[in-house]
Amino acid sequence: MPSHPSERQRPAARTIMNLVLALDCAVGGLGVAVVRDGACLASLREEGRDQAARLLPAVKSVLRDAGVGRRELSLIAVTIGPGSFTGVRVGLAAARGLAVGLDVPLAGFSTTSVLMAQAATPGRLVVAAVDSRLGDWFCAIGEEAEEPFATTAAELVDRLRDRSCIVVGAEVGPLVEQLVAAGVDAEAEVAHVDPIVIARLALASGLEAWRARNAREGLPRPLYLRGVSITLPNGARRTVD
Repeated sequence: MPSHPSERQRPAARTIMNLVLALDCAVGGLGVAVVRDGACLASLREEGRDQAARLLPAVKSVLRDAGVGRRELSLIAVTIGPGSFTGVRVGLAAARGLAVGLDVPLAGFSTTSVLMAQAATPGRLVVAAVDSRLGDWFCAIGEEAEEPFATTAAELVDRLRDRSCIVVGAEVGPLVEQLVAAGVDAEAEVAHVDPIVIARLALASGLEAWRARNAREGLPRPLYLRGVSITLPNGARRTVD
């Protein structure tokens, strides 16, 4: 018996895809990725400064390579620090502007939490580390599940208490050398913050969870562990709140 005409003409249900644009400018250079339901469609990493001038052209390029329009995006994700004061502000300002303009939620992650997620050695204690460029490090220790903190290599030796660890980050070689010299069993895992990982972390929580969090707490804010370091006219540097 033939089906009812209205049933024959009913369109197939449309599969809803979660499309994420992820940005990072917090730790040297910039990274951009477009991820659909966990699969990377396109990504880009550039070294160097001037992120304020280069970030939005990079976003345009990655969207073009991914074959998607900005109005198709479901979620924006970004690193909020710790890291470069200027880089954090550039990345977060761009992400906030895109989220508001496109009316999509914004997910924010600390750089250390992303590095933790990237660690490739299961079963080892992971230390995420970002060079502050001021003689110390922004770190987080995996099993302690704590917020990132600023520390010197000597202070980190005391925190680790002779535990074996993997130190993950972009320029962690010098830190690992100091830890090893102090008797800590430490290995370096050199890794830049990966925007693909940022996007996947954002998707893991779900779009509606981020929308609810934005409504409850406002959009993500920068995570600074100290005041900004400035250079005075005489060339001296100081930190101000």
